[in-house]
Amino acid sequence: MMGRKVLSRHTVPRGIGSSLPGKLQNAADGDGSLLDHTEIVYGSGISNGFERTHTNLPILVAGGGAGIVRGGCHRRYADTPLANLHLTILDNLGLRRDSLGDSNGELPLLS
Repeated sequence: MMGRKVLSRHTVPRGIGSSLPGKLQNAADGDGSLLDHTEIVYGSGISNGFERTHTNLPILVAGGGAGIVRGGCHRRYADTPLANLHLTILDNLGLRRDSLGDSNGELPLLS
């Protein structure tokens, strides 16, 4: 089993939407690219800063997660806590938890 690391970054480099995934795709890593073995989550936890709402969040999940994440499409999860995404990612990394924050389950199409 491949070792997995969880990386957290509080500042996002400029151009992450295009340059970082492209660089990871071009970097060979074992039986695929570094992007194939990475999971990037990019977005915001607040959709409206004035009202402090956290609904309809534009979140980008890029990378193959070592073959665990099915991608290549747009998904919309209505009335679903962002913590469900984080819970699913933790489970994909082998860090099983019953709940996380206000989560109420995992995202079935992501795993």
